[in-house]
Amino acid sequence: MKNTLRLITGGIAIFLVGLILVFFLKLPIVSHISRDNSAITILFASFALMLFLGTPIAFCLSISSLLTIIYLKLPAMVVFQRMSAGINAFSLIAIPFFILAGQIMADGGIARKIVEFSNILIGRVRGGLAMVNILASMFFGGVSGSSVADTSSIGAFLIPMMVDQGYDRDFSVAVTITSSTQGIIIPPSHNMIIYSLAAGGVSVGALFMAGYIPGIMVGISQMIVAYFISKKRNYPKAGKVGFKEALIITRDSILGLFVALIIIFGIAFGVFTATEASVIAAVYALIITTFVYKTMNLKKILETFKNTTIIVAMVMFVIASSSAFGYLLAYLKIPALVAGGLLSVTTNKYLLMLMINLILLFLGMIMDMAPLILITTPIFLPIVISLGWSPIQFGIIMMINLGIGLCTPPVGTTLFVGCAIGKCSIEKVTRASVPFYIAMIIVLLLVTYVPWFTMFLGSRFLR
Repeated sequence: MKNTLRLITGGIAIFLVGLILVFFLKLPIVSHISRDNSAITILFASFALMLFLGTPIAFCLSISSLLTIIYLKLPAMVVFQRMSAGINAFSLIAIPFFILAGQIMADGGIARKIVEFSNILIGRVRGGLAMVNILASMFFGGVSGSSVADTSSIGAFLIPMMVDQGYDRDFSVAVTITSSTQGIIIPPSHNMIIYSLAAGGVSVGALFMAGYIPGIMVGISQMIVAYFISKKRNYPKAGKVGFKEALIITRDSILGLFVALIIIFGIAFGVFTATEASVIAAVYALIITTFVYKTMNLKKILETFKNTTIIVAMVMFVIASSSAFGYLLAYLKIPALVAGGLLSVTTNKYLLMLMINLILLFLGMIMDMAPLILITTPIFLPIVISLGWSPIQFGIIMMINLGIGLCTPPVGTTLFVGCAIGKCSIEKVTRASVPFYIAMIIVLLLVTYVPWFTMFLGSRFLR
């Protein structure tokens, strides 16, 4: 089996290398193909080759852009200028601070307090711990903005706890990874900030507000699925919490959840911008975890800052590389080609949106979220707007689509983290996740075809 996979891998790699060389050397066999079409082939073939060989996504984007620039005989400096311009945006300052706030909350033990609070609210129903897992992800997602942070912090102690109480291991991991996607949809989400940049400056505040109802819908749909599965398999209810203990847990958890309230009401009532909210959230989280919960000391704070710096550097490098790649997409008029291709299939706007959703779902399964947002937004957004959809609505549609991709094979970051924490195979977890995938896709279709779910709040904060 391994030898067969190696042969297939080697064959595909050799084919892509040959394809690039044929176009790069302008051999007679491709002399009839136009310069722009040849450049498009080199751009995507070189990107696919490096992605297929496991090269980090930022290098895939930057190297394929450089090769295409060289083929087009444009100055190589264009790539580096576009990379520099891509991260030279004031709104991007919010990303490191939101990541820092989420990292502090995860390292400072806020996740455990949120789980305890969720247990008070919903733990007594059948499959209580599964419900607690989903509700805790809803709360923590509104603080961390990251599905990976959600899975690694909540899953680290909830998955073993669920297994100990009789839940199947694959089900426990499936609940954790699929519910963690709420962190991408429910603000603050640094991916929404990336989308805002790629969409040409769509209001971050409007995007944030538009994400609440769809995010809650995802959580409720997953709770319904978890309840019926729990009832069928006779999973236990969570333990009862005493009144005095419940008050203490509520007090402690509300202090942590106040970070989300600062962001929601601060932006909603115009007290501060999303960028200012990110700084305030990070400072507040640090004060609470250091002086109130006392779970953070100097050593832990320095470790948190170190981890945040690494994550931010990776995100910024991806944004910079995607900017160069996006420049070539525009230069080669690829958005117009894609639009023409889709319109040649059908002119029905509902079918076109279904096709775009299917493309995004597929791409989400093979690529990471941030580069996909930066690459596909300039391609699909003009089509979506021409069909009558709002860029705010499309932003949330994209978050749900690519959020599903984070917990599906073969390149699902959240799936990998959850399987590692839960010590369960990807195959078993994927099978157990199917009902949750279906629930999320139903929500995706509702959000796609019923604008009210996003625009009821989103349109009120456009500015």
